Amino acid sequence: METTLNILVILATLMMSGLGIMSMFAPRRMVANFAIEPVGTAGLSTIRSVIGGLFLASVTSLVIALTTGQTLGYAAVAVLMAVVAAGRIVGILADGFYKAVVPPLVAELMIIGVLVTAYYQLSA
Repeated sequence: METTLNILVILATLMMSGLGIMSMFAPRRMVANFAIEPVGTAGLSTIRSVIGGLFLASVTSLVIALTTGQTLGYAAVAVLMAVVAAGRIVGILADGFYKAVVPPLVAELMIIGVLVTAYYQLSA
């Protein structure tokens, strides 16, 4: 079970690494992924800093947790992802259902499930 959880955490870390690196270093390529349109240089800077920073900070926490065995990083990233997922749910309630929101919401919920499970199973 421990090996499986670590593999799942590593997969989540790799996915977030890709999103963070692309957001940071190729923000124009991420416009379609995030369904946003930056306004000029300031908008590109926001994609790099806010979105890229969010993902790369999460990756840093997960890598620290994976390498040290201090699983609190899993809980921290799970909370962050839960707030992101809550924002998507608020968007559905406020703006109406749009099917393009479902895949990232499902991915976020899966990551939350993996991280919460890993936190409780591996911190004991």
